[in-house]
Amino acid sequence: MENQRQSNHTPVLSSLLLLLICTLGIVGNIMVILVVLITKHMRTPTNCYLVSLAVADLMVLTAAGLPAIPESIFASWVFGRSGCLVITYLQYLGINASSCSITAFTIERYIAICHPIKAQFLCTLSRAKKIILAVWAFTSVYCGMWFYLSDTEEQLYHNVTIITCGYRVPRKLYLPIYFFDFGVFFVLPLLLSAVLYGLIARILFLNPLPSNPKDKKKQGASASNNNQAGNKSASCKNSRALSFLSPQVTKMLAVVVILFAALWMPYRTLVVVNSFLDKPYLDNWFILFCKICIYLNSAINPVIYNAMSQKFRAAFRKICRCGGRGSEKPAAYSVALTYSAVKDTSLVESTDHFTTELEELTVTDELLEDHKMMFPDSCGCGKVNFSHD
Repeated sequence: MENQRQSNHTPVLSSLLLLLICTLGIVGNIMVILVVLITKHMRTPTNCYLVSLAVADLMVLTAAGLPAIPESIFASWVFGRSGCLVITYLQYLGINASSCSITAFTIERYIAICHPIKAQFLCTLSRAKKIILAVWAFTSVYCGMWFYLSDTEEQLYHNVTIITCGYRVPRKLYLPIYFFDFGVFFVLPLLLSAVLYGLIARILFLNPLPSNPKDKKKQGASASNNNQAGNKSASCKNSRALSFLSPQVTKMLAVVVILFAALWMPYRTLVVVNSFLDKPYLDNWFILFCKICIYLNSAINPVIYNAMSQKFRAAFRKICRCGGRGSEKPAAYSVALTYSAVKDTSLVESTDHFTTELEELTVTDELLEDHKMMFPDSCGCGKVNFSHD
């Protein structure tokens, strides 16, 4: 009787939870994409990777989350054989592309923080776009095998024909694929992230940056007063290096990686354990828990951006207010002055190299008023360009 009650409640509960999570996740990820596309100062290399992650999360929510709702209600696959092939392909494409996107922005953060001078040439907008295209091209080709490995199957259960979207060949033949996915798209990215964020934390701990813009202003003024004419070039290079050090953004991305690891762990562990069991562990409630964790991972990232990034928060409010009065004031000057103020055309080839990663510096009138103290004209690197990314 208890098992019957559990089986009756599971479809209703899972459907409601999936619908809620998928709705919030789809809306949030669409907002992330819109924010970066329509807001000029948000078009940075890091945000390009976040757009790629948002597209991948949308794919997971729409190809895995939403189809699971009718499947749970009707206890049968309702999208036919073509739907089974396409939806399975999109599921794995979204999962693998999200993992690769996380790996890409982790490497980008490491270069930006630990090698800020090289980051001027490596962490550019055009390069980020090329890397994203390469990520999606690789995952699209790699996941193409699921068009041949997936198929629908009809099963007779109590005189009722139930259609399932499953495997074309026996489950044991999928073990190499599952273990390859587990290693390349889960274990390897997490190990790499742990090492790189450890190095980043070491750099930030040894060279802490002030979190208060006023403190940054005072430090810039003090540095400019002490520099002599013979140190002008070095001052400009130090300013460029400082512009890439953005601890708040790094913390936000580290949280994204940690949640990715924590929320994917139950499902990945279940797959590995079942690979060694003659009879797979298929408890309904635990499977529901694993699914909720996966979909929650794809839905929670916009919440993290809103909670930990002042610029994302302001851009989200601007979209919600449809460009209402007062929403453009912070966005108009929310750029990293330290990098825009020290452009040196002899060191770069295109304007993409001026894209800054100092996400959390929102310029106030007071900061603008004293900006000349931070970067005097004697630096010889050009004027401040507020319209530049």
